Amino acid sequence: MWQAVGAAPTGQDLEVAVIDRDGEHPVVFPCRRVADGWIAAATRQRIDIRPTHWRPWREQKRSYVR
Repeated sequence: MWQAVGAAPTGQDLEVAVIDRDGEHPVVFPCRRVADGWIAAATRQRIDIRPTHWRPWREQKRSYVR
């Protein structure tokens, strides 16, 4: 179940979604909330997203490592 982004925890791999003019889109790799934004969980690189909601990342759902 999706949760409001304001309640997203830090230090956990999360599936986040964004809403744009084309509708709702989940981000295809796990993200982590940090004090001043979001990072890609695998690379620890800062990403410029503004998610609207989140849920725990489930590894078996899809893999971000090829």
